Amino acid sequence: MSYLAKLVSQLWLPVAAMALVVLLSNVAVQYPFTPFGLGDYLTWGAFTYPVSFLVTDLTNRRYGASLARRLVVVGFLVAVAASIVAATPRIAMASGAAFLVGQLLDITVFNRLRRLAWWRAPLLGSLFGSALDTVLFFSLAFAGVVTEVSTYGIAGFAVTAPVWMAWGVSDFIVKVAMALLMLLPYGALLSIVLPAERLQRAR
Repeated sequence: MSYLAKLVSQLWLPVAAMALVVLLSNVAVQYPFTPFGLGDYLTWGAFTYPVSFLVTDLTNRRYGASLARRLVVVGFLVAVAASIVAATPRIAMASGAAFLVGQLLDITVFNRLRRLAWWRAPLLGSLFGSALDTVLFFSLAFAGVVTEVSTYGIAGFAVTAPVWMAWGVSDFIVKVAMALLMLLPYGALLSIVLPAERLQRAR
């Protein structure tokens, strides 16, 4: 059995979950979120992509940083290959690059904080990873392609900027909210997804 096949057989569930989340996000990010008049600010991808950090963090908790990084690489390859069919090549490659860098940062932050309060590692890892992912993805995917501009104002202050920048800012705000929301399933699974060393002691 090849190394890749062995890895997928060991991590088939998180790999499948990761590939599905990224594929759905690559498609969803092409559609503005029109409810409440937010079409100029937000895409549907903001609601699906943060789940990928939950998958990574649970894998990191269970198997450690090394296998979590391998999950990210395998998920990256599978998702980009599938996304080239479902989305434009530029979006697929932008998503892949942003995904890889953002997820690896999440793993690094999570690993440094994993011995602190249970919520700190997944929350801060997701926030730092999401920030970097958002900047990279929206710049690589839409800069020079989406040329529409709009004027945005708040508290008497107005700024004119490309629509894709507003998507990026709004996308990150939603990712922050989703990072907080993802603490619920993460916390609920703490007693089930035990670190490898604790699982062996329990047996």
